[in-house]
Amino acid sequence: MRPIKCEKITGIVERMVIDANHFLPYDVFTCMKEAADLESTKKAKTVIYKILENHKIAKKGTYPLCQDTGIVVVFLEVGNETSTDGDIYKAINKGVEAGYAKGFLRKSMADPLTRENTGTNTPAIIHTKLVKGPHIKISLMTKGAGAENKSALKMLSPSDGIEGIKEFVLDTVRKAGASACPPFVIGVGIGGNMEMCAILAKKSLMRELDDFNKSDKNAAKLEAELFKEINKLDIGPLGFGGNTTALAVKVETKPCHIASLPVAVNIQCHSARHKTFTI
Repeated sequence: MRPIKCEKITGIVERMVIDANHFLPYDVFTCMKEAADLESTKKAKTVIYKILENHKIAKKGTYPLCQDTGIVVVFLEVGNETSTDGDIYKAINKGVEAGYAKGFLRKSMADPLTRENTGTNTPAIIHTKLVKGPHIKISLMTKGAGAENKSALKMLSPSDGIEGIKEFVLDTVRKAGASACPPFVIGVGIGGNMEMCAILAKKSLMRELDDFNKSDKNAAKLEAELFKEINKLDIGPLGFGGNTTALAVKVETKPCHIASLPVAVNIQCHSARHKTFTI
């Protein structure tokens, strides 16, 4: 059994939330540059270049990429050959609190009824998976509310089929429009049940932008079809029109009950902030 100190986990999470808020992942930055080159209108190109300039300024001056520094979502993999000297969830939340304080990041977590701010940007949303091995893997995103608020879930009828899924995804993106800060990364979860499809949609946003679904050829086909159709909507960068409404579409699936077809769409803005670290 490999012992891992909670103090180490806290320190890693502290660094991760600071870095995630200040440095755009390389795959997202590269994809944005490629999108600018392919844009058909001068206005759309200019908007993307302004977004890229914002990212460069944030990196140079160590400023947050966005004023909404997000709710922290963690996908945690815990190896069955590891042990910790305390509560791993407390260790993660302690790291979030420290990172938001040290990084001077906006604290946005509040009681849903009283709206009183927790003052620490905790608790984080933590999804845990037990796996084989002597490691702990922490995948973390700082998810802004603008895009999250435009996400949606629907219990379709099995008879709606693929076309029903497409219609729901496209309708969700249309409704999001400019208010969710396009260009988007679109996460789609299909199957499982109500809560599982939402988790699948959120987890898909952790994937690299050029990573198509290698385990499910039907999901990969749907990713490509949705990507093409979403970019025909002419919402464009920040809603100014153009052929870059989505940078990528990620689809994840699980088997579901024969009488149901749950679908969730999780919209991520162009500031797709995430980090992964394996101990």
